[in-house]
Amino acid sequence: MRIIPAIDIIDGKCVRLSKGDYATQKIYNENPLEVAKQFQDHGIEYLHLVDLDGAKSSRIINHKILEQIATKTNLKIDFGGGLKSDEDLRIAFESGAIQVTGGSIAVKNSDVFETWIKKYGAEKIILGADANQEKIAISGWLEESNLELIPFIKDYMEKGISYVICTDIAKDGMLEGPSFDLYKNILLETPTIKLIASGGISKFDELPQLAALGCEATIIGKAIYEDRISLKELERYVLGGK
Repeated sequence: MRIIPAIDIIDGKCVRLSKGDYATQKIYNENPLEVAKQFQDHGIEYLHLVDLDGAKSSRIINHKILEQIATKTNLKIDFGGGLKSDEDLRIAFESGAIQVTGGSIAVKNSDVFETWIKKYGAEKIILGADANQEKIAISGWLEESNLELIPFIKDYMEKGISYVICTDIAKDGMLEGPSFDLYKNILLETPTIKLIASGGISKFDELPQLAALGCEATIIGKAIYEDRISLKELERYVLGGK
């Protein structure tokens, strides 16, 4: 299972939120590049970079930080937050993203999102299926839709999607453990999906459990920043899998 640390950006700084609430923001580092380099130094190969300013503004904002990390590390970056237009996508890929994640756009403007899947291919476009009570949430989680999570994923699989990041918002940033049952249900219903689990990871022991369920990857945020999971532990896990 791939390990993907997260860096969330507000005002150019590395922050974390709880349950997606901007009022709960906590700054962990003024320099996201420094954080990214620490990940790379511990054998990490992947990074989930989220433009929270972009998510609020509905357009890409922090592409300079993306470019900086992409040019000064070897991390394979998936980038999300506020990607709404073809121009946003062009900027993200030109700034060094290997993959991009579309969440709100997949709900609010599915025609555009489908053209991205066709144009760039399933390997480059990740579906962001973030849910609250198994209903899809959008706009930086500020809005809830009436779309059911699993049918939403199935619908996009038919349209070519193969990667899905699923965050249970109730768990995100709470350090209370991930939604094992939710991921189990998703994988029972859509066994071929490359499921990236996100939200709630609180200790190292949860990682083998997610791998055993069949998750293709997991995103870890606050557990790293709050020293619940050490980079040394992640390094052993990553290198042990090779």
